[in-house]
Amino acid sequence: MRRLLFLGLVCVVAAPLAYARAIPDPAQRHAPGNEELQKPIAQAGYSVGVNYQLQCAGCHLGNGMGSAANDTPRLTGFVGNFLKVPGGREFLVRVPGMSQSALNNAQLADLLNWLMRDGGLAGKSTPAEYQPYSAEEVAELRHVTMLNLPGTRAELIKAMRAQGIAIEDGMSD
Repeated sequence: MRRLLFLGLVCVVAAPLAYARAIPDPAQRHAPGNEELQKPIAQAGYSVGVNYQLQCAGCHLGNGMGSAANDTPRLTGFVGNFLKVPGGREFLVRVPGMSQSALNNAQLADLLNWLMRDGGLAGKSTPAEYQPYSAEEVAELRHVTMLNLPGTRAELIKAMRAQGIAIEDGMSD
């Protein structure tokens, strides 16, 4: 019993010391190269490709192939099809990963246009009459919350099928 009491006393005395190690030292200096505060992504001036890697590639992968296992659809060769159905253009801006990204409106418009460009991830799925997104359009659309992402997407896919568009997004029906 004494041993147990002694062990408990040691733990009570040692615990604050262990927690104290986790508290940062206010006098600690930044590591070399980290002396300045990090700039927000919207102010960092990254290229559109870097913004894709930072904001999209974590789920859609660097090559845009997505992952059905993670419920993330393919962008490559498919994403432009959304522009062929009513509501699809708005959908692409309002998808939570886009609308809630750290990018400002101009950067988000640039990213969407980068996806749809010749040689972009959308590939041949981009409609011939594609009109580029503007920062103003993105600003207007991105703040309208999408309350039912799966349902909205399902309706757009249904409209694509009605037009005879092959659904090759890597997701199950």
